[in-house]
Amino acid sequence: MALQIGMLLFPRLTQLDFTGPHEVLARIPGAQVHAVAKTRDPVVAETGLTLVPSKTFEELPRVDVLFVPGGAGQIEASQDTATIDWLRSASEQARWITSTCTGALLLGVAGLLHGYRATTHWAFHDLLPIVGAIPVAERVVIDRNRITAGGITAGIDFGLVIAAEIAGRDVAESIQLELEYNPAPPFSAGHPSVARPELVEAARAKIATRHAQRAELLRRLTRPA
Repeated sequence: MALQIGMLLFPRLTQLDFTGPHEVLARIPGAQVHAVAKTRDPVVAETGLTLVPSKTFEELPRVDVLFVPGGAGQIEASQDTATIDWLRSASEQARWITSTCTGALLLGVAGLLHGYRATTHWAFHDLLPIVGAIPVAERVVIDRNRITAGGITAGIDFGLVIAAEIAGRDVAESIQLELEYNPAPPFSAGHPSVARPELVEAARAKIATRHAQRAELLRRLTRPA
């Protein structure tokens, strides 16, 4: 039976969180990759790109790999009962439970990262303990059957890591070669550890409102009844 990979879609997701890993996962031999959402209505990402689901929650109750992206819409998705219920249900039989960026916080709201080492986008890394996760400052973190990746572009790294776990290193390296994934960024500014302090300060100021909103929401959603 083909490996079933379910990749969650929701409005205002970060499209590269989704499309980066998808480009890798779709190349794993024998894998069937599904873009799954509440309905088959087109989903508009936060930068305007439109993505079309191939399955609804009801049409894909079981997956071998469960994947969750992040993005501004993660805040609304965390409050959507149907989305959280599907994550919990699909996770019960999933071989791997995974995320990129703030998708980790969505997994956390569903109770799927409690007691697990995990990572997320650097700007929201400090929120992981609210959902019971153990924050680790690494680009990709594996803890048992949970694999989480840092922000946005780290999704490609995640895809290659899980491709190796599923199909072996040779397959993962072949996919990396096909994609010419050989990063050589023009600037050393992709993480607070290397970016100029004034850039980091400006970036944190830019997302301060969203950070506070996420923190308040996570505390509310994970507060014991």
